Amino acid sequence: MSFAYIVHLANYSDGVLYVLMFLFVVELAVIFDRAWYLRNAISKGKKILWGISNQGKLRRPDLEELSGMAKGLPEEALIGVALRHFNLIHHYGSARGEAFANRLDEAIFLTTPSLDKRLWILDTIVTLAPLLGLFGTILGMFHAFSILAAPGHDATSVTGGVADALIATASGLFIAMIGLLSFNAFNNSIEKTIFQLESLKLVLMNRLDGAPVVLEEGFSAQPTNAVSKVPA
Repeated sequence: MSFAYIVHLANYSDGVLYVLMFLFVVELAVIFDRAWYLRNAISKGKKILWGISNQGKLRRPDLEELSGMAKGLPEEALIGVALRHFNLIHHYGSARGEAFANRLDEAIFLTTPSLDKRLWILDTIVTLAPLLGLFGTILGMFHAFSILAAPGHDATSVTGGVADALIATASGLFIAMIGLLSFNAFNNSIEKTIFQLESLKLVLMNRLDGAPVVLEEGFSAQPTNAVSKVPA
């Protein structure tokens, strides 16, 4: 398929195919952006979660180190809450308080909206692209059947025009399918990230109260460094 033929198809749809190309570029940009962010959020967040769960009791140096590891991740807000309230929690001797739990819940609620950032663009493209493709095909049909009004028309010109007009619909459906698959995959990743945040909330509360860690037989119960025990 030559560039000249692509230009011909775009003009045949009265420019609708140009709009579909623009939507496809925007769709790919959103997909790459969200895929990179959510992939890091899940993989690095899992490392942080396992690193904290291997601790006996978290202290300020541990929280400061974990805060640096969580920089730019959804977990950063929760660890920041624990770090800011460390002195108060240590003064009362327990992190199992309703106030501390509410602060962690608040951090989760404030962080969650950033997870589906720009996904509304994908949702819009999934709905808009097939409609635009159909609209481009209808415009192309007008051009194809207008040949019948010309004297001495050739029937093969009509069929060829119809085939060119259907390219717009096919393009719109292709763009919508890519967007739908990505949108559903991102929603699944967001659910996993929220589950990790809820798990981190419980782990932080348990590790800050100094309660002993219940381990399976054969595992050491000695407190470990948060970084050294993070799985690779």
